[in-house]
Amino acid sequence: MSRSGRIPISIPENTEVKIDKGIIYAKGKLGELSFEFNKNAKVEITDKIITVSKANNSRRSQEMWGTVRSRIFNLVHGVSSGFEKELELNGVGYKATQKGKILELLLGFSHPINFEIPNDLKIDVPKPNQIKISGIDKQRVGQIAANIRSFRKPEPYKGKGVKYKDEFIRRKEGKKKW
Repeated sequence: MSRSGRIPISIPENTEVKIDKGIIYAKGKLGELSFEFNKNAKVEITDKIITVSKANNSRRSQEMWGTVRSRIFNLVHGVSSGFEKELELNGVGYKATQKGKILELLLGFSHPINFEIPNDLKIDVPKPNQIKISGIDKQRVGQIAANIRSFRKPEPYKGKGVKYKDEFIRRKEGKKKW
């Protein structure tokens, strides 16, 4: 069993973290986030270091200990450095263009897909077949990337579709003629 909850979290220089009634607030150069942590975990701040420990020896406390630590780490890392996901479009004629607050995707359908960009995230299109999603909330960045990917998931025969930059598509062999 992993004991990732033991690892202390160091607070970067330009970041302020405070705890108030079971809610942890983090404020950094990129913005502010808060997280209401579970009562089964005990969170303490001492000298720019956050430590998470179990509140008691119950099974639920054991389960939530590492989860609370990970969520707090993502909160602190997000407001200080941010998170980024990159998507690639593979296929003939597949491209993305940004028109104001709308991301227009041409993915081989008879119509373009217009995806409205949320206010809390930043989406860049450096090349027509590349999309960069960045923001301070790790869950939100990952969910929006998954939503865009779901429009045309990569298929295993030719590899066409929207995939994560570091994703490996396992290819299948096509039909054979005898």
